[in-house]
Amino acid sequence: MKAFHAVLRVLAGAAAFLFILAGCMLTYEVSARYLFVAPTIWAAELSQLCLIWGSMIGMPWLLKTNQHIAVDAVTERLGATAQRACRVLAMTAIALFSAVVAWKGGGIFYDSFERGRTTGSMLDLPTWVSELAIPVGFALLFIQAVIELGKAVAGAAPQGGHAS
Repeated sequence: MKAFHAVLRVLAGAAAFLFILAGCMLTYEVSARYLFVAPTIWAAELSQLCLIWGSMIGMPWLLKTNQHIAVDAVTERLGATAQRACRVLAMTAIALFSAVVAWKGGGIFYDSFERGRTTGSMLDLPTWVSELAIPVGFALLFIQAVIELGKAVAGAAPQGGHAS
């Protein structure tokens, strides 16, 4: 489990880098387009790719560190046993949802890869490059949700804090 969490930490760092890279590309695009009337053919599509991959590979780390957005106005008022039951229910739902999305997303990725689909833009990237992020991200989220489910069943408090 320590190796998996080390991988999540590296992926979270990579996700942060991808978000910064997307911001830089979009800033360059806006500057090139409006200041120099010389738009790029690559900035918008590559920044979208960075945002997709960054979001997908960052999800499991957010779940592990309990940094995801949470609406806890009701659950904070519950007793410890009810809070634990809510966490078990939430982690079960996340695990099931993640498993379905990873499975279905894997099929979509494979179909695009097999058929050689492209974006149809001027850059004309293969669509599987962005589609692969979905099964990868949700498979990692599934694994982390199962880990968190095990902790919740055992009665361990979630690690870290959360943004509300």
